[in-house]
Amino acid sequence: MMLSPSTLAFVGDAVFGLLVRTKLSEVERPIGELHKKSVDYVNANAQAEGFEMIKDMLSEKEMSVFKRGRNNHVGGIPKSTTVGAYHAATGVEALFGYLHLSGEYDRINELFDVIWNGISAKNNM
Repeated sequence: MMLSPSTLAFVGDAVFGLLVRTKLSEVERPIGELHKKSVDYVNANAQAEGFEMIKDMLSEKEMSVFKRGRNNHVGGIPKSTTVGAYHAATGVEALFGYLHLSGEYDRINELFDVIWNGISAKNNM
């Protein structure tokens, strides 16, 4: 599959966000609180941290997709993050988009669980 890194990241952003919202829905809380918690996971800094948690698990192909996403030219970078973190987050999103479009749902869940557990431990969730 040779979709652009931007397209893969576009899909991966939605996939990652849905995984976070699905996990958060397991605990009954007010919607405002759930949204606030989702931002702890779906942001450039958290996704860059997530990459550090999974990087040693990635196959050569997965790392290649990550790097294509990371090295892709992106638009404006939010003030709440660094250029490096933003690029790493785009790489993670591209990876999740690639895995989703390839039908590798078990692999998505395996990688996501590592990120979820790592960030949850850090955030005392």
